Amino acid sequence: MWSFLVASVMLATPAPAEAPRLVFLGDSLTAGYGLDAREAFPALIQERIKAKGWTWTVVNAGVSGDTTAGALRRLDRIFRRKVDVIFVCLGANDGLRGLALAQMRDNLNAMIDMARSSGARVALAGMRLPPNYGPYASDFQRSFVDIAKAKKTPLVEFLLEPV
Repeated sequence: MWSFLVASVMLATPAPAEAPRLVFLGDSLTAGYGLDAREAFPALIQERIKAKGWTWTVVNAGVSGDTTAGALRRLDRIFRRKVDVIFVCLGANDGLRGLALAQMRDNLNAMIDMARSSGARVALAGMRLPPNYGPYASDFQRSFVDIAKAKKTPLVEFLLEPV
């Protein structure tokens, strides 16, 4: 599923003069906490892109422990350089901490708006919480679907689905 989504978003993006940049904005799951940097999924995506002969540069902008609020605060630094495609892979830490879902949704919407205003194409990766979080878990999961529909943004419903 990831390969299809990455390929479909990237192929729809015209190639600029320099190598286009694909940024994965996320938390420890993106950063590859506890893994060698070459084992983090953005590095694996980079390998697949290279094997296909594409010239894209993949940037791992994952920070362990990051929340949507933290990522939103650092997003302007990411856009100091041209970003062609950004995958927003955040929310797990918001959910695990029981943070207000309205604030998480606002942060994700702001990230999508900021990315688009910079000219980047955006995709969103959802997350799930353990069922012992009760109704909060289902509301949390539905937040990603609702944002993707409202923003007409490609969605991987559960970042860890293929794991």
